[in-house]
Amino acid sequence: MEEAATDREQGKDDDVDAAAGSLTYEIFSLLESKFLFGCDAVRPSGRRLLPPATASASTGKVCVLSIDGGARAADGLLAGAALVRLEAALRRRSGSPAARLADFFDVAAGSGAGGVLAALLFARGPPMFSADDALAFLLRRARRHRFAGGLGLLRLAHRGRPFPSSSSSSAAAAAFGRALGDLTLRDTVRPVLVPCYDLATRAPFLFSRADAAERAAHDFRLRDVCAATCAAGAGRVVEVASVDGATRVRAVGGGGALGNPTAAAITHVLNNRREFPGAASIDDLLVLSIGTGAGAGEPEAASIAAEGVSDMVDQAVAMAFGRSRTTNYIRIQGTGGRCGGGRAPRACGGEAKQQAVWKAEAMLLQRGVESVLFQGRKLSGETNAEKVERFAREMAKEHARRKKKKQQQQQMGPCLPVVAAATSGAAAPPNNDKQPPPPLPTTTTANAAKKKHTPATSRLDGGGTR
Repeated sequence: MEEAATDREQGKDDDVDAAAGSLTYEIFSLLESKFLFGCDAVRPSGRRLLPPATASASTGKVCVLSIDGGARAADGLLAGAALVRLEAALRRRSGSPAARLADFFDVAAGSGAGGVLAALLFARGPPMFSADDALAFLLRRARRHRFAGGLGLLRLAHRGRPFPSSSSSSAAAAAFGRALGDLTLRDTVRPVLVPCYDLATRAPFLFSRADAAERAAHDFRLRDVCAATCAAGAGRVVEVASVDGATRVRAVGGGGALGNPTAAAITHVLNNRREFPGAASIDDLLVLSIGTGAGAGEPEAASIAAEGVSDMVDQAVAMAFGRSRTTNYIRIQGTGGRCGGGRAPRACGGEAKQQAVWKAEAMLLQRGVESVLFQGRKLSGETNAEKVERFAREMAKEHARRKKKKQQQQQMGPCLPVVAAATSGAAAPPNNDKQPPPPLPTTTTANAAKKKHTPATSRLDGGGTR
């Protein structure tokens, strides 16, 4: 008896181990197929991986904007110039001269100067910032100022006077108060994600509109969010608090934590079924990721670390998209003098406005770069400007599809009450002709009618299955 019980227990343990091993194998097979080789690559065994299931055409795609950024205003000039070009292309294709980027994108994520752009472009108006307005804001900050390594937008706003951490909260809020006022995360027209690094928890912290909508303790003023993600350098801690004062963050910038927030934005969309119920997989997304280009005055060690993290995220996201990465995922990145592209113009401070715009436009005219696993960066066949135009074409198609679907729903809407009235008989047209009322039913007829309609009445009351 004891031996039989021992054998049964041993058999159960073997079954559990086998199930765990099978699950582990499936998990690592998925990770391998998605991130290591890609969906259209050939594995070492020689078998070609099957492409992922495509999303239904009726659900559409969620449009995601992700902007890299450092702590300096100059780090956002490439992104600002790209967004100006994108907004102009979308206006031309949609036929709406007053259209804004917020009319086309469903979610925006930005780090550092990219977070400032996201906040400006998606903050509720009136008036709403256009891409030209947002770029002009960065140019005003960067003009006539040279940046030392790691001083960032906050020192720029205070004319080179670094402030201590004790007074950083009020000083950082004043830097962006003119542009954003008292708007909070709840006052954005689309979901916005802005990261920073919290010294209190020694972990990245993500400012999110979804969290702000659920709890007041996670609702921060946008001016504080921008100050937190742009803080950089030792001793330049920005202390921000939520609107109700329940949550406090000691931020030192977002570039070191999530310099490339693309993966965070994708994860947010796929796990937020309340705001994005149709996003079942990565194939339901349309993502534009914009890098920082090459900034001047940045320490070599910090540049290597930031670019390494950004390239790793770019590589993982591109592999996750598989075959659709050429259409559903667009990465805009300046070469910075690498990949044999020559020395790229650097977007830096201390120069005239037109010269800074020219340098940003010059980076758009460069050939784009792609991050390849274990092979570094390679030049793509398109320029960054051509990629922007191609992405504008895809977004215009998605916008037209949504507009057409909305018009169809509006046309079908007025018909629904009429159909309901015709089927239920509750809203029959009035009869002005005076006719004698129908005779009262007899007891037998009334009982028969009652028996006949009893099941239907039960279902309406919840007694039957629908």
